[in-house]
Amino acid sequence: MIDLRSDTVTRPTAAMRRAMMEAEVGDDVYGEDPTVNRLERRAAEIAGKEAALFVPSGTMGNTIAVKLHTEPGQEVICDSRAHVLDYELAMVAWFSNCVIRAIPTDDGILSWDAVRRHIRPPGPHWAPTGLIEIENTHNMAGGTVYPLGAIREICAGAHERGLPVHMDGARVFNAATALGVSVKEIVEPVDTVMFCLSKALGAPVGSMLAGPANLIAKGRLLRKRLGGGMRQAGILAAAGLVALDETPAKLGADHSNARFLAEGLARIPGIQADPGKAVTNIVIFNVSGTGFTSAEISARLKQSGILINGINERLMRAVTHYDVDRAACAQALEALAAAVLR
Repeated sequence: MIDLRSDTVTRPTAAMRRAMMEAEVGDDVYGEDPTVNRLERRAAEIAGKEAALFVPSGTMGNTIAVKLHTEPGQEVICDSRAHVLDYELAMVAWFSNCVIRAIPTDDGILSWDAVRRHIRPPGPHWAPTGLIEIENTHNMAGGTVYPLGAIREICAGAHERGLPVHMDGARVFNAATALGVSVKEIVEPVDTVMFCLSKALGAPVGSMLAGPANLIAKGRLLRKRLGGGMRQAGILAAAGLVALDETPAKLGADHSNARFLAEGLARIPGIQADPGKAVTNIVIFNVSGTGFTSAEISARLKQSGILINGINERLMRAVTHYDVDRAACAQALEALAAAVLR
C-alpha cells in the first residue's frame, strides 16, 4: 500500500529499531530513565528552552500546555481550524475548563491585528483571554508556515498584555526546513512549544513539550494525571533521539514530493489543487468537480493500493513522508486520475 493518509504512518528506520533494542532504561516516573533524560535535554536544546517533557502524544502535549497557561473560565484564542479545536476531543474544555475563541483565516496564519481585536480583559459578562495558541505548520490549511515576523509580532503584543503564547509545533521541523532556519529561531518568542517525534520525523511514538523549567516541572505532574507517566520509556525515547538527529535533513524531499503531487493533481480534470500552496508536506485538494465524493474516491483508490483520506465530502488531504518516494507519488497520481473517470 502507498499510504498518504498522514505522516503518522511512518515506520521506524533500521537505526531507530537498533537504538530501541540497545536503549539503556530505567523508571521514568522516578526520573531514572537515562535515555528519556537525554531526549528531554536534547529537545530543550533544539528548542532553545530551559526544559522539555517527553509525552506519548501531541494531543497530550497541547493539553498540558493549555492547562499550564490558563485558569478555568478563560478563553484560548486560536485559528478556527486549529488542531486543538477540531481534533483533540475538546480537551481545552474538558481538562482546562476553558473555551475557544476561534478566529477564521484564509491560510491558518493568525495576525497580531486579528488576535488583538479578540483579546478580552476580565469583565462581568465574558470569559477573559488566558492564552493565544498558534499552529505551525498549520495542518488543515495545507501545511502553511508562519512567517517569523508574524510569530514575533503576536508574541510581543501578547506579552505586552501579560498573555502567554503556546505553539502547536507538531510539524515545526517542516516549518524550519521550508524557511531555512533553525527550530530554535522559530520558537524563540513563544512561551511553550509542542512538537511531534512521530510524524514526519518518523519515530514510532512520542512528542515533546518544551518551555520554562518551572512550567515543565508542573507539566510532569499533569502528564501523570493524564495517564502519561511511563516506566522504561527509554526504548521509545531512543527512537526519538535518532529521529531528531537524522530525519530533519530528509524533510526537503518530502516537501518536493508534495509539490510534485500538487502539480500532478492540478492537471487531473475535476480536481482543484494549488501547487503554490504546497510549501511543506501536506496537499489539500478539492474533488467536487469530479462528480464523486471524497469517500467514493478513497474507496476506489484503496482498491488500487493507495490510501488517501477525505477531510469532508469535497476536500481530500495527501501527506508525504519518507516511506513514500517520488515513484510512489507518481503511482498515486495515476491511480487518482483513473479513480475520477466515470
